[in-house]
Amino acid sequence: MSELAETMQVSRRTLLKASVLAGGGLMLSATIPGIARAATGSAQAAPLNAFVTIAPDGAITIVGKNPEIGQGIKTMLPMLIAEELDADWDKVAIVQGDSDSRKYGPQLAGGSFATPMNWIPMRQVGAAGRAMLLEAAAKRWGVTASSLTTSKGVVTNPANGKTLTYGELATDAAASAVPDPGKVALKDPKDFHIIGRKIGGIDSPKIIHGEPIYGVDTQLPGMVYAAYERAPVFGAKYLSANLAAAKAEPGVIDVIAIPGSGGPEQLVDGVAVIAKNWWLANKARSKLGVQWDNGEWASHSTRGYDEQARAFMASGKPAESLNKKGDTAAAFASAAKVVDAEYHYPFLAHVPMEPMNCTAQWHSKTGTMEMWAPTQTPNGGQQSVAKMLGLPEDKVVVHITRSGGGFGRRLINDFMHQAAAIAKAKPDTPVQLIWTREDDVRGDHYRPAGWHRLRAALDDKGKLTAIEDHFVTFDLPGAGGFNPATMPKDHFPYAFVPNASYGQSKMKTAVPMGALRAPTSNALSFVFQSFLDEVAHEAGTDLPTLLLALVDGAEAEPAQQGFFGKQPGFDPGRMRSVIKKAVAMSDWGHASLPQGHALGFGYYYSHLGHFAEVAEVSVSKAGLVTVHNVWIAGDVGSTIINPFGALNQVQGAAIDGIGQALSLAVELDKGAVTNSNFHNYAIPRMPVAPQIYVEFVPSDNAPTGLGEPALPPVIPAVTNAVFAATGKRIRSLPIDKKLLATA
Repeated sequence: MSELAETMQVSRRTLLKASVLAGGGLMLSATIPGIARAATGSAQAAPLNAFVTIAPDGAITIVGKNPEIGQGIKTMLPMLIAEELDADWDKVAIVQGDSDSRKYGPQLAGGSFATPMNWIPMRQVGAAGRAMLLEAAAKRWGVTASSLTTSKGVVTNPANGKTLTYGELATDAAASAVPDPGKVALKDPKDFHIIGRKIGGIDSPKIIHGEPIYGVDTQLPGMVYAAYERAPVFGAKYLSANLAAAKAEPGVIDVIAIPGSGGPEQLVDGVAVIAKNWWLANKARSKLGVQWDNGEWASHSTRGYDEQARAFMASGKPAESLNKKGDTAAAFASAAKVVDAEYHYPFLAHVPMEPMNCTAQWHSKTGTMEMWAPTQTPNGGQQSVAKMLGLPEDKVVVHITRSGGGFGRRLINDFMHQAAAIAKAKPDTPVQLIWTREDDVRGDHYRPAGWHRLRAALDDKGKLTAIEDHFVTFDLPGAGGFNPATMPKDHFPYAFVPNASYGQSKMKTAVPMGALRAPTSNALSFVFQSFLDEVAHEAGTDLPTLLLALVDGAEAEPAQQGFFGKQPGFDPGRMRSVIKKAVAMSDWGHASLPQGHALGFGYYYSHLGHFAEVAEVSVSKAGLVTVHNVWIAGDVGSTIINPFGALNQVQGAAIDGIGQALSLAVELDKGAVTNSNFHNYAIPRMPVAPQIYVEFVPSDNAPTGLGEPALPPVIPAVTNAVFAATGKRIRSLPIDKKLLATA
């Protein structure tokens, strides 16, 4: 694609460039300073990305720059551009961009960042393109651009009814002056015809027809397959293996011992078995007989961690203070009631349906590593593989494939390192590495387990006057950026209680840990919302009433600088709105329920979204918990960009949370995970899914992400409902049926 002519204009917000395509047509490119700065350190340092092309035949192509992991981003981001462009959505093609942080800025599927990061910039790109097309039509007709209208890829002159398609105008538009996107008027929401429309996923037809769009579907000429044997004990080192025995197995091409080059998030010691097909490679692993040096880690277990944590909590004094205000000692000394409880949550695995896989080919003539990877952080994988191999970053080419789920697991690119190391040892031969489900369950980067000793003081009027938390977690030395084993030092309700003290103690471990959907929030919501339900019960009220009283009269926190600019702080007003909506939806306090059924409530603020949820449960005599209905009220801003995708995200998050409450826990013994597959790590299946009712509460805020914030509140809603049904508190997850059994 050559550029025959171009114009450029720099604005404070976005840098745009228009180019003529070879053969005619318009290519509209953009660099968004805030995103570019995050990638390069300079708002003007990043080259331009071809977000939009309009061909002479009117075909419009928009690049989906972020990884698609099932969250709908490949559909949603182009919707923003197409809306302001006034394109005909049915004629828009979307293509997946490769990994290129210099071109696209951060390409990330995680943190629910995509919507708030791109809401305005993507719309500005579309609006600028529309303005250029209008200008081109105005020049051709000798009228003013403001006198013309657009709709579904057509410019119309209302004065005489003449029309021109975008394709007919595209080449002329490329020669028009590029408008300042910061000054181009964006649509009034009442005029949206794409944003706010229920649109199915752009890849859904391909998925239904079984087309090869996932990483594991990658097929290349001459490709071979690899399985990777790593130590079952975390932190172990390779000693020896019977490489010859494995190599003698049918179909095996090679067996290679590969030394680790970093921590568990990079390349760990292992043995690669390469064969003509994956089944043969995986079968040959049984002949390896690998000997490992397990070191001190073989003595570690979940039982041992639990005993150590409870000893810390029994000591009464945290090893370090996280935050403190007021005089908690005096508040507890004068309290009319003291509520005291210990809470625990387990390690959790991600188990996306598509196990980890990556295809890699080392091109010896060009010194290039080419990779096809279902990753949530393609830029990070590209950079870290380049570092591992001692290559310039541009010598690692990463093609982003669709991921069969992620949930945070694919934020870590250890599987890319393994594939690259194997491919480097087999020059010019494409190698596809595939993990088994057992590899996936036993080689994850887990949601950390945690323990909390909580105390609350109530005065004689039932008012919460003090709260303490002794948090026992894990020491993760060298954890840069996000650390999944921590908690915010001002976690709710810290700011709304006059006396508060949060402290923590840490344990040593080699268990690799990472972010799982709604990281930290998925654990802390259970702990704090369940404990506050206990406090409300002792105060003679219910949790929604207690929460509303805590924030009564409070104002919104000021906006703070975040990853993508100014981000709104916690807003008690938005909290009140979703609580009242969820209470009304579920008929809280007035519902006529079947015998043995009860309601429970939970609220949480995370990833800029406010969600309140009510669960209806029953408990059988055998202690089996059934969730029948869930009512969800959420505030994620003024606009739901794709209601179809939004509903899917909220319902999926709720089902994920219910699964965590009812059945999920990773167990370790002798330094290794004892779970292996879905028979002993029982993710929720269809019979577990309740009826889920969702309503969004609009607020005067820019739209925010939806992949994560709906998950945390459902867990305490379920556990609090169990208490309401049985009188037994759930202070440890997953829910123990033996605790509830009455038969």
